[in-house]
Amino acid sequence: MNTPPAPSGAHPDRSPVRLGALVPLTRPGWVEAGRHLLAGLEQAVEEVRDTGGIGGRPLELVVRDSAADPERAAAAVDELAALGVAAVVGEYHSVVARAVAARADALGVPFLCSSAVLDALVEEPTEWVARVAPAQSRGWRIYADFLLATGRSRIAVATQPSVYWATGTRVLRDHLAPRGGSVVALDAAALTPGALCDALVDHDVTALLLLVGSPEPAVPIVRAVRADRRLAGLLIGAPAGQPEFAGWNEALGADGAGVPFLRYLPERLGPLGARVREELAERLGEAPSFVALEGWDTVTVLASLLRTHGTDRAAIAEAWPHVAVEGTRGPIRFSRTPGIGLWQWTWAPVQVADRDPSAPGGFRVLHTG
Repeated sequence: MNTPPAPSGAHPDRSPVRLGALVPLTRPGWVEAGRHLLAGLEQAVEEVRDTGGIGGRPLELVVRDSAADPERAAAAVDELAALGVAAVVGEYHSVVARAVAARADALGVPFLCSSAVLDALVEEPTEWVARVAPAQSRGWRIYADFLLATGRSRIAVATQPSVYWATGTRVLRDHLAPRGGSVVALDAAALTPGALCDALVDHDVTALLLLVGSPEPAVPIVRAVRADRRLAGLLIGAPAGQPEFAGWNEALGADGAGVPFLRYLPERLGPLGARVREELAERLGEAPSFVALEGWDTVTVLASLLRTHGTDRAAIAEAWPHVAVEGTRGPIRFSRTPGIGLWQWTWAPVQVADRDPSAPGGFRVLHTG
């Protein structure tokens, strides 16, 4: 329901409207991604404040560090709910976002997920959860099509134990197998980088995909493969987006170029996206990643709902299908997608990009979907 107007003669409510925000800010979380996500969330909150707030009330972000820990994040949802937040936003890691979604659903708190892509973010369909990031199955199928288009069909994945990596491996295998491709999984936790190189030679693969954390063990694996003359023609890929961030280039330099990854951007940003990107670059002191834009879009969507449908939690959850917001990467609307039990932006734009070997500080777009 909408927030009722104040009675005549009563003082208008000027108390802050609070949003809880979950981001990985310490290890073992992906700190660089968390910093960009938080920058996007904060930039949008400031813009909402500067444009009248929510019915004259300031918008306030209550930030908690998820540290890539599902239990810690679920406990933070309880804390934020008790603090009276209207909704919860953010999170980068899929396994953490899944725990956040479950707890938000149980408590009746709206959760708008910014960056986690796991299809099965919720066990059962729910009205309380929505997402601006695309589903993993869509992005990783587009990545598999890119591999096939470049003549790579014998794929190895260096992987670590995780539902996210296991799901990604399954998506790749299911998409490639009917098209003549194959996927062999190599345990990055059990193999040294040198032993991994030996296995790549033994399996005669044409591409190695890094389904592992960064910088460890991704950086040592890349260095070992680049130094192994037997693997000179091997494509190294990182669908989860590790090369997007400046830390990748700082750690690997030229060795980290030419590693295709997924990013959720259009080929060219429109005026809104270009303006927000410039503001975020000033805030971060470096070029913002697509994750920062996801953060900005998240708050902008929720601010629109809060302004038009009020701050009641149930009213927010009921309003997901009525979202119609111009985001940094295109018009955002939510719908129900078969096999995905939450409200989904269908779809954020998807690119396969890499760092340009001739200038590793810049990027090339290799494929779009």
